[in-house]
Amino acid sequence: MARGKKRRPVSDINVVPYIDVMLVLLVIFMVTAPLLVQRVEVDLPVKKADPLLAEDNPPIVIAILPEGLYNLYSGGEPESLDAQSAALRAVALQRLQPERSVLVQGDKRVPYGSVVELMAQLEQLGVSRVGLVTLAPPGGG
Repeated sequence: MARGKKRRPVSDINVVPYIDVMLVLLVIFMVTAPLLVQRVEVDLPVKKADPLLAEDNPPIVIAILPEGLYNLYSGGEPESLDAQSAALRAVALQRLQPERSVLVQGDKRVPYGSVVELMAQLEQLGVSRVGLVTLAPPGGG
């Protein structure tokens, strides 16, 4: 009976499956990371906000109506515009007077997405100060 060499147990770890898993995880993280950073920056108040006082430079207000119309208030008569035109007009007005802020006033019945889209458009066009118009809670609290 011919005997071959006696086989010894191999004590090395096969790392190929681990490398495959790491590459798959790397691809997943590379695809999902850009999706996590797309957001609209909003500075939320820490305390009850004081009402705006009458000032020399009143804010530029874009009101979103339930019918899908956009009204721009810049100190005179309101202008009825579409979303893109309202954003462009607000940017032009703010560039003329950089100390003016732009406020978005959305009706309760307006879809939240319309408000966010307008704020994103304003941010992309370079508006530095964007805020939301709200009503004071009942009782002033």
